[in-house]
Amino acid sequence: MRRKIPSLGALAAFEAAARHQSFTTAADELAVTQSAVCRQIATLEDFVGVKLFRRTRRGVVLTDAGINYSRRVRDRLDDVERDTLEVMARGGPGGSLELGVVPTFATQWLLPRLPDFHRQHPGITLHFAPRTRPFLFDDSTLHAAIYAGPAGWPGTESHFLMQEAMVAVASPALVPGQLKAQDLAGHTLLQASTRPHAWRQWFAAQGVVAPNDMAGPRMELFSMLAKAAVHGLGVALIPRLLIEDDLAAGRLRQVVPFEWISDRSYYLIYPQAPVQRQALQVFSQWLQAQAAPYRAAAAAGG
Repeated sequence: MRRKIPSLGALAAFEAAARHQSFTTAADELAVTQSAVCRQIATLEDFVGVKLFRRTRRGVVLTDAGINYSRRVRDRLDDVERDTLEVMARGGPGGSLELGVVPTFATQWLLPRLPDFHRQHPGITLHFAPRTRPFLFDDSTLHAAIYAGPAGWPGTESHFLMQEAMVAVASPALVPGQLKAQDLAGHTLLQASTRPHAWRQWFAAQGVVAPNDMAGPRMELFSMLAKAAVHGLGVALIPRLLIEDDLAAGRLRQVVPFEWISDRSYYLIYPQAPVQRQALQVFSQWLQAQAAPYRAAAAAGG
């Protein structure tokens, strides 16, 4: 049965014209004439039987139908482009995996370990997109996500990777010796805007009440907090697994000998009925192996 699908040329012309709200600019982008774009759009409108643009004195404007259709067409063309690039890049067995990741976790923990994955599985390409909150896989092109939270979310399956141990750290130049939790009252506490109560929970776990526990500069990412602490701007509360290199190199030091296990853990999440992708199974097994030492250390108490 013949599919009721417009020509790819017509869809590409429509997507470009919709994005730019201009036939002329779309023609420049596609390296064709403006009249060619007009013909493609007219052909598409005849095909679907709906006006997608309104012509005005100032140019063209999408109709309501055109707005909705352009969004869907853009997503489909993105999918086609991504699949085409994968075939061009691989030209053989292997595959690719689209992963949502917590940015700092990906930068500080995952990426340094990826050379090992690529040595073992050179035919698999990993693509990353930032994701910090639950989302619907059906509304994205992602196959899986590495998520930091209490657990998975509805419609997904989750594999536990590791707990999150939070430690108070600072530059050795700022805090040269060991302190007690109550001693931090005289220091600037760097705050994670995504974890506004983290310091309060850390103090409470030690039976300490600190009046300034929510005061201090706020920053969005743990990588920002780590850099600020390295430069002596204050004391930061950061998951140990994200600053292992800074601790080993002496750029940061743990200033209070206490680790607080937060209410967040790291999980690999994917839809309950995922597309059977060998790349996902391979990556999941490798990731579990990389996280195993952290689970073992937590089970041993440190």
